[in-house]
Amino acid sequence: MYFSIVIPVYNRPAEIDEFLASIVRQDYSQDFEIIIIEDGSTVKSEEVAMRYKDRLAISYFYKENTGPGDSRNYGMQKAKGDYFIIFDSDCIIPEHYLSNVAQSLNTNYVDFFGGPDQALQSFSDIQKAINFSMTSFLTTGGIRGGSEKLNKFQPRSFNMGLSRKAFQTSGGFSNIHPGEDPDLTIRLWELGFKSKLISDAYVYHKRRIDWDKFALQANKFGKARPILDSWHPHYQKITFFFPSVFLIGFYVSIGLLFFVQDFIFKLYCLYFFLIFLISSIQNRSIVIGFLSIVATWIQFRSYGHGFLLSFFKIRIKKVEPQEAFPELFFKK
Repeated sequence: MYFSIVIPVYNRPAEIDEFLASIVRQDYSQDFEIIIIEDGSTVKSEEVAMRYKDRLAISYFYKENTGPGDSRNYGMQKAKGDYFIIFDSDCIIPEHYLSNVAQSLNTNYVDFFGGPDQALQSFSDIQKAINFSMTSFLTTGGIRGGSEKLNKFQPRSFNMGLSRKAFQTSGGFSNIHPGEDPDLTIRLWELGFKSKLISDAYVYHKRRIDWDKFALQANKFGKARPILDSWHPHYQKITFFFPSVFLIGFYVSIGLLFFVQDFIFKLYCLYFFLIFLISSIQNRSIVIGFLSIVATWIQFRSYGHGFLLSFFKIRIKKVEPQEAFPELFFKK
């Protein structure tokens, strides 16, 4: 099986350097290639990529800015492999990754798969806190941390694999972002392709973002969900409402304090204490435990606001998604 590793990048040469340095250390014995797609960057990664030319089979392409989904499609069109592996540029890849994927696919082949993400010890405290918030069972149900169903997994585009057949049949990613990965997953399921989680195919997802960027990202995730539900109504879940319900409930609990009713507020305090306790133990740091409370609140608040606004516009007012939220769509 010949793997083509596809990486879209936008103004992140330092990330590409770290990524390629980790790929060089792979213990996989077979040949594979790297496809780097520069998505209209003003700060290019070509010079960094060429430093690895003598150690890796690298192809570099520059194109106008059309978003990560379209850039991945572009890369898969240029790739030579029969199986594509897609990463975000801010990922660091453990040395056994390709070997683990090959073994899993040789044992139980599927046309697309996903893997979880973890945090390296060298990551900043904020990065570790955001990683906890994005992967913990207490916050997202563990969907990025590896606890989702093994045989019905929705891959995330920071760490996923896709066969050439699945790409050609589906047409690849759509132009929504974020949300392009669950949209592709559902379309592939509808076409009869099977997915799975490969638990030991994890990556270290660095997420070079601050609190403001994290809030904006979570808000966009919230806006994208009602759009995806309108496109794929058979796959909507009641759990998608939980961050908004959590947010409304928190505001209600604050209001009830004025009437000396503190039971609901105490439940929220207990929940945030559990976030602090488990993150502190998992990360061996009470500082990261405290920052995980901040990350969880930002994630729920931002996602919840975005979801409620989008639900009102898309599901109630019936506004067309690209008219309601043009910032979520790239022009091809």
